[in-house]
Amino acid sequence: MKTILRPLAITMGDPSGIGPEIVAKTILARADLRHNVIVGDPAVLANAIARLSGGLCLNEIGTVADARPEGFLNVLASSRVETPPPLGTVSAASGRMAYDAIVAAIDLARSGAVAGMVTAPIHKEALAAAGLSYPGHTEILAERGGADRVAMMLANDDIRTVLVTIHCALAEAIRRADFAAQMSAIRLAHQGGCALGIAHPRIAVAGLNPHAGEGGLFGDEEIRIIAPAIAAARAEGIDASGPWPGDTVFMQARNGRFDVVVAQYHDQGLIPVKYLGLEKGVNITLGLPFIRTSPDHGTAFDIAGRGIADPKSLETAIDYARRLADAPSEQEN
Repeated sequence: MKTILRPLAITMGDPSGIGPEIVAKTILARADLRHNVIVGDPAVLANAIARLSGGLCLNEIGTVADARPEGFLNVLASSRVETPPPLGTVSAASGRMAYDAIVAAIDLARSGAVAGMVTAPIHKEALAAAGLSYPGHTEILAERGGADRVAMMLANDDIRTVLVTIHCALAEAIRRADFAAQMSAIRLAHQGGCALGIAHPRIAVAGLNPHAGEGGLFGDEEIRIIAPAIAAARAEGIDASGPWPGDTVFMQARNGRFDVVVAQYHDQGLIPVKYLGLEKGVNITLGLPFIRTSPDHGTAFDIAGRGIADPKSLETAIDYARRLADAPSEQEN
């Protein structure tokens, strides 16, 4: 007898971007994913299906239990419009619809109705236009998900990185990268590595300054803040080391010396991952009471509606979410 896995909730993303298209393409291409639930606007997703060939049908459902696993895009409505917003443009309507889908998926995940959630890309300007003061998904997830501290882990086949600070100006990131933030990121990096099946994750902590401060010549944050946090993490039994120069630590991780790199700010961590290919990168939010992953790219307004968006990163994000959902819990080990 075939086992039907508890579904994931997959949000449609910004309806003016490529989110609905890559969701529909992924479900069309992967029959094994059709038991999952798409959270979004039925009219938007019906339009996305209509642009594809392959006979995928929309099945609007009232509850997760109503999902049908064969030949359908199972849609749980988080909003309803008669006419979808225009493609390729920032709008308050799109920002609100994207947000409503995220909130609905979070509620499903927190209730246990789904095994986790996967989010298609949203547009930060559209959120702002809708009067929603969130820099991105992570902040919505932390607030609505009830998490005190969260961190982004960006992962691909070669490297994994966890960010100390996320969406803020670089000057603000330097202020936020205090001892508490370092400890939180190192602990979450360790937990994330374990969740991915690494028994004893080796955590490399990148420095903030060039050459990791060069013994205080280029800044003393490494001496005052980062090194003490590494020592404290090691005292907790975490295999953390550093601070390592940011310009070489990812190369060492790719060569197998480290399992996870803790990066101090957004671009320090994301540039190496994205350079290796957007189609392979996945964003995993650590610290939430449920699983959440997303593709490592944006809304791509410039190609929305043209039928050329590549769904591989979303497909990889779904596979990562399933891998995490099916991993043995700490209680089972």
